[in-house]
Amino acid sequence: MKSILIAGVGGQGTLLASMVFGQIALKMGCDVKLSEVHGMAQRGGSVVTYVRIGDKGEKVYSPVIDECGADILLAFEELEGLRWLPYLNPDGGKLYCNSQQILPMPVITGAVAYPENIPEKIKEHFPNAVFVDALTLANEAGSVKAVNTVLLGVLAKNMEIDKEIWKEAVRCVVKPKFVDLNEKAFELGYAL
Repeated sequence: MKSILIAGVGGQGTLLASMVFGQIALKMGCDVKLSEVHGMAQRGGSVVTYVRIGDKGEKVYSPVIDECGADILLAFEELEGLRWLPYLNPDGGKLYCNSQQILPMPVITGAVAYPENIPEKIKEHFPNAVFVDALTLANEAGSVKAVNTVLLGVLAKNMEIDKEIWKEAVRCVVKPKFVDLNEKAFELGYAL
């Protein structure tokens, strides 16, 4: 069983990323369960998606991931990576995080300060955490909205799933007019 927690901010494509995992599982003949949780706002609020993929022949009964239960934490924003860190398995869990910072409303209004040195705080617990400037690569691919696909490319490089299965899954999930853009973003992430 593989448990993947995808955390981001509304509008970053966490749901699309989870749907890519769903397609991958189906292409591999594995059972999969997905669940998403929205924050207070559609755009700008915290969004987390749970993905649980069973081994071949293994049934997945629930998409929910408990604390310390995620094998992978894919964070589309630094603060979300820090916020959901307690859900990552301390014994071998892997974190892939976009180095972007998106200020939440309490920070914008001045009610609280955005935490400093987030990568260092995360690396205290997970020294092998991978931080990627996915926003720059997404821009290079043609759209800031491709941050999610850049990170999927980074993750794909580090998983034992054939690259072509990943690319097929991306093609199945994104709208046809955005396929080329997302394939470029995926390749830029995969090349890291």
